Amino acid sequence: MVQLLDEWMPVISGSELNDDPLNPISKFGIEMIETHRDATPIDWVHRNERYTEKLATPDVSIADLIGDADPIKAATLKLPYSDERVIHFGLIPRSHRCLFVINELPDLQARIQVSLFNILQEGDIQIRGFKVRLPLDIQFIFTANPEDYTNRGSIVTPLKDRIDSQIITHYPEHIQTSKEITRQEARILPGQEQIYVPELARNLVEEIAFQARKSEFVDAKSGVSARLTIAAIENLLSTVERRMILNGESKGTVRMADFDGAVPAITGKVELVYEGEQEGAGIVARNLISKAIREQFLNYFSDPENVKKSKKGVSVSKYQTITDWFESGQVVDLLNEAPEDQYLKVLDTIPNLQEMVRSSVPNLKEKDLHFYKELLLFGLAEFNVISKQTLVKRTQFSDMMSGMFKSKLSSKDGDEGYGYYEDADK
Repeated sequence: MVQLLDEWMPVISGSELNDDPLNPISKFGIEMIETHRDATPIDWVHRNERYTEKLATPDVSIADLIGDADPIKAATLKLPYSDERVIHFGLIPRSHRCLFVINELPDLQARIQVSLFNILQEGDIQIRGFKVRLPLDIQFIFTANPEDYTNRGSIVTPLKDRIDSQIITHYPEHIQTSKEITRQEARILPGQEQIYVPELARNLVEEIAFQARKSEFVDAKSGVSARLTIAAIENLLSTVERRMILNGESKGTVRMADFDGAVPAITGKVELVYEGEQEGAGIVARNLISKAIREQFLNYFSDPENVKKSKKGVSVSKYQTITDWFESGQVVDLLNEAPEDQYLKVLDTIPNLQEMVRSSVPNLKEKDLHFYKELLLFGLAEFNVISKQTLVKRTQFSDMMSGMFKSKLSSKDGDEGYGYYEDADK
C-alpha cells in the first residue's frame, strides 16, 4: 500500500502532525505559514515513513492513540488545558496524511473503539472534554480474524458500520502463490546463502500447509496461516546449516531427512482438535509431512498401488527392480549428519533409482537428481512398498518383511495403508 503513495511528501518543518504547507491543520503549522509565508521551512518525508502500525492490546489507552493534555507543558508555557498547544498528540494525529493500521481490532477495548467514531466520521478529536477540530487525512486499515475463536473481544457495531469496506482474505489456493509468499517473507541469514533448496523441497513445505488445512486433526476455525511455511523453511535451512558446521562444509543441499527439523514449526503453528491432542502434536506433524510426500510423489512417479499383470498373470510392479534389491537383504542407511559426498554415494548404490528418476522427471536439473532419488525412496516407503524406520540420527530403508520385525507401525490419521515408524537408535 505504501508504494501507492507519492514518493516524497512536503511537510512544514518541526510540525508534529505532518502539516501540509498549502493546508496546515495544527496551530503550529498555521502560525508558521502566517509568520514566514513563502519562506516557511519545508521537510520532505519519504513514503516508507508514512506507515504507522499499532497492535491492539487490552492495555492500549486513548492517550496512546489520540493523545492527552500534558500538564508539564501547560505549566511551562502557562497555557490552559483548552489550548491545543498543551496536547501531547497520540499515534493517530501524528499519522496525518499517512496510513494507519490497527492489528487485531477485536482486542481493542470497546470504549477505545468508541473513541474512533468521531475521527472516522467527523474528523475531530476530543481530549479531556475539550473538542479539537483537526480535519485529519488518514487512511485507516483494520485487521481481524473473521472467526474470533479465542473469544478475546469483538468489533463494536457502530465502528464496524463506519468502516467503508471489508475485505475477506483467504489462504493461497495454489502452491506457486504460497511459495511466492514464503520466499518474500522468510528470513535468509548470511550463513544460509550457500544452501541450495531444490524447488521440489519448497513444494513439499507448501504441501505440508495444504495437507494441514485438510486434516481432520487440525482445527479448521483456527486455520493454518502462511507463518507455518515461513517458519518451516527457516527451520529447514537451519538444519542444513547445522550439518554444514558439523562437517566443516561451505555449501549444502536440503535433504528429505532435514524435514524433521521443520516439525517444531508445524507443532507451533497448528491448533489441534481433541482427537489431534490425543494423537499427539509431534505425530500429527510427521503425518502431515508423510501426506505431503505422498502427494508430491504422485506428481512425478506412478502410483505404486497400480500394478500391471504380466502375460503369465503375475502382478508386476514398475518398482520391482528396487523392491527385489531390498528383498535380497540390502539395507540403506541415510545418516542425517553425513557429509555431502557420503550421502550421494549411498543413494548411488541403489540400482535403477537414477534411471527411474530421469525417465519420470522432465527437465530434471542435475543438482536436483539426488533429492528426487530421496523422494522416490521416501514415497515408496509411504506407500508400503519398502520399509522405512526413522531413527534418532538416521533413516533406514529395507524390505517390508524385515521392517515389520524391526519396528512398530503407527497409524496416520486413521489410514492403515502407510505410517510413520519410530524406534530408538541403537
